[in-house]
Amino acid sequence: MTIIAGVDVGNSTTEICLAKIEDGKPTQFLASSIVKTTGIKGTVANVPGIVIALKDALQKSGLLIADLKEIRINEATPVIGDLAMETITETIITESTMIGHNPSTPGGVGLGVGLTVAYSQLDHVAAGDQVICIVPQDVDFEEAARKINAVLTRGVDVQGIIVRQDDAVLIANRLQKVLPIIDEVTLIEKVPFDMLAAVEVAAAGQTIQTLSNPYGIATVFNLSAEDTKLVVPIARALIGNRSAVVVRTPQGDVKARTIPAGFITIIGEKGKSDLDIESGAPKIMETVERVQPVLDIQGEAGTNVNGMLERVRQVMSDLTAQPLGEMKIQDILAVDTFVPQKVQGGLAGEFALENAVALAAMVKTTRLPMQQIANELTNQLGVKVIIAGVEANMAIRGALTTPGTDKPLAILDMGGGSTDAAVISKSEQVDAIHLAGAGDMVTMLINSELGLNDFDLAEDIKKYPLAKVESLFHIRLEDGTVKFFNEHLSPQVFSRVVILKEDGMVPIPSHHPLDKIRHVRREAKKRVFVTNALRSLARVAPTGNIRHMEFVVLVGGSALDFEVADMVTDALGEYGIVCGRGNIRGSEGPRNAVATGLVLSYFDGEA
Repeated sequence: MTIIAGVDVGNSTTEICLAKIEDGKPTQFLASSIVKTTGIKGTVANVPGIVIALKDALQKSGLLIADLKEIRINEATPVIGDLAMETITETIITESTMIGHNPSTPGGVGLGVGLTVAYSQLDHVAAGDQVICIVPQDVDFEEAARKINAVLTRGVDVQGIIVRQDDAVLIANRLQKVLPIIDEVTLIEKVPFDMLAAVEVAAAGQTIQTLSNPYGIATVFNLSAEDTKLVVPIARALIGNRSAVVVRTPQGDVKARTIPAGFITIIGEKGKSDLDIESGAPKIMETVERVQPVLDIQGEAGTNVNGMLERVRQVMSDLTAQPLGEMKIQDILAVDTFVPQKVQGGLAGEFALENAVALAAMVKTTRLPMQQIANELTNQLGVKVIIAGVEANMAIRGALTTPGTDKPLAILDMGGGSTDAAVISKSEQVDAIHLAGAGDMVTMLINSELGLNDFDLAEDIKKYPLAKVESLFHIRLEDGTVKFFNEHLSPQVFSRVVILKEDGMVPIPSHHPLDKIRHVRREAKKRVFVTNALRSLARVAPTGNIRHMEFVVLVGGSALDFEVADMVTDALGEYGIVCGRGNIRGSEGPRNAVATGLVLSYFDGEA
C-alpha cells in the first residue's frame, strides 16, 4: 500500500489531497483538508501551514506521517497579493484655506455668513455686525440660547452658531430666530476668530447646495479662479451632507506639495511602452495586452507607482534570497477606482473621493523557493517531497475529475492573488497562463472605496450577502425580500446594514446605504474576476479567440463565492461557452483541483 499526498500551496489557502495506491490500481482518495496559508505563497514560511494541513488529512484517515511515502507539491508562482496591490493616485499635501464639518444632528436651517466670534465676546459686538458665534464646551445650551437671544434683541446679526457639544437642536428650539447651527466640533479651539465663515444646514431629507459647490464657496468668500481650484476637495467632501461649516483662514496659509502618480514603462516581447498612470486602467491594460507577454514593468523614479513596484521587488528579493535585479514583474492588473483622501485642515476628519488606479502586480521567481520548501518538509517530516509540475497543469488534471467533463477543456483557477487559466486539447497538449489579480484585490477595492480601513471587514463584505435591519424582528435582504424572526434581534444591529454570516449578523460601522455597499462589492468583482477571466482565456485559447472554446470549468476558492461564478458564467455566455463551477472528484466542489491533479500526476511519474 502506498500513501501519497498532493499539496496545493495557494495565496490564501493550502489544500491537501490524500490518496492510497495499491498494486498499481487507480487511486483511492482518502481525505482532503484545507488551512490558511502561512506566509507568502512560494516561500519557506508556507511549511508550518503545510504540516498542519497534512496532519489534519492524515488524522481523518487514521494515518500517521510515517505512513506517507511521498508528498507532491505544486510549482507555485509567488504572487504578492496583499503587498502588491495599492491605489496609485496623485497625492496633494496641503494646508487648506478651508475647513469643513458635518455632524449627524445639526439644528435650524439655512445659510449664514459672517465673521467668527468667541461666545465670551458677544457682548462687545456692535449692532448690525454679521457674526458666526463659537460656543465652547463649558457653556450650557440654555445659557447659550439665552445669551444669543439677548444679542439678537440688541440688533447683532447672528448668522449661525458653531458648538462643541451635541446641543444644536436644543439651542435651536430656544432661539427667537431660525439659525443654522453646527455641533460636535471636537477641535473647536482650533476654529480661528475674526475670520469669514459660512454655516449651512439643509432641511430634513435635503442636502446642502452652496457649500458643496465650489462656485458656491467662491461666491460666499469672493474667491479668485485660482483660489476656487483649491476648494474643490472641500466641496467634494461635503457633497451629500445635510450640514457643513467652512471657515476661510488667513491668506498665505496654502502650502501644497505634489507627489505625482507617475509613469510606468511596460516591457514586453512585442515592444516597450511608456504611459502615465493617470491615463486610467483601460489604457494601461490595453498596453499590457499589446506588448504581452510582459518581461518587466518599471516605474518613474520619485513617484507613487515607482515606490509601490520597487517595494514589491524588495519584498520578493528578501523572501527568496535572490538578487533584487532578478525580480521581474511579469503581469499587472489595473482597475479604475476611488480612494478617500483626507481633507487637510478639516476639524472632523473630512474625506473627499479621489480618482485612483488600483494595481495588482505579480513577480515571478525561479523554481528555487519551491525547492527550499521541499527540502524543509523533507527535513521536518522525513518524507520524500517532489515538485510535481506547473500549478495550472495540475488544476486541469483535477478539473477533469468533474462529472460531465472531457477534453478539450479550459479551466479558470480563481484564487486569492492570481487568476490562472489553462486549456488541454484532445491530444493532451496543455497551455497555461498566470495573471495578477483575484480575490485579495477585490477585498482591497472594497476596503478602499468604502473607506473602511479594515481588511477583515472588507473580506466579509466580499464573501457574504447583506441585509438592512428594519426592526428588531425583521430584516430586508439585499434582493428586496423580507425575513422575520420569532425572537428579537440584538439592539446593536437595529437600523444598521449587516453582513449575513453563518454564525450571525455583523453590523457595518459606516453610514453607507445597503445599495451603495452592494454596488461597490459587485463592481469590484466584475472589474477583477470578469476582466481577468476574459483576458486569461484569450491568452490560452488555441486560436487566440475565446469564441473557439467550448467548455470552461471554474475552480479555486473564489469560484465558491456566492456571485462570482454567476458573473463569469454570464460574461462567457455571450461567447457561446458552457461554463460552471467544477465538482472535483464529484464531491469537493471547485476546491482541491490542484491537490487532486498532483496526486493523479503520480501515475505519469511527472515531476
